[in-house]
Amino acid sequence: MRDFDDLLEANTSYANSFDLSGFDGIARAGVAMVTCMDSRIDPLRMIGLKPGDAKILRNPGGRVTDQALVALVLGVNLLQVERILIVEHTRCAMASSTEDELKARIADSAGTDASWMTLGAIVDQRNTVKADVMRVRSHPLIREDVAVGGFVYDVDTGLLERVD
Repeated sequence: MRDFDDLLEANTSYANSFDLSGFDGIARAGVAMVTCMDSRIDPLRMIGLKPGDAKILRNPGGRVTDQALVALVLGVNLLQVERILIVEHTRCAMASSTEDELKARIADSAGTDASWMTLGAIVDQRNTVKADVMRVRSHPLIREDVAVGGFVYDVDTGLLERVD
């Protein structure tokens, strides 16, 4: 197991110029984004924002899960979120493998059965984004005046394509 010394050293450097002390945690730009955990995605920079501007929710595939929906409800009602982006991306493992293929790869890596897990493989990425947008728009605790958009981020060009 790798130690954390390099990360803690980087954190000390970060803390030396930390400027969010006392910030109340609202979304300064009124934005929330649900996106994938993929390390090729830099959610704030790709839409011209900085720390403190948006609520960023990440999970495999960038899906609006039950927990993501709870976070969006909190963001809209308590943290000044007025715009929600749902962002999946090109070359996503969750959208380029079947559920069974993903489970088999995990089982091979872990050395134990993974068939009991639900991973959430994405069969049709554009329709999945559209369905997640509708899930958010139709939630009774998300006001109608909140803008909700669905996008696919191209990890090779950095561009967002609106799909809803």
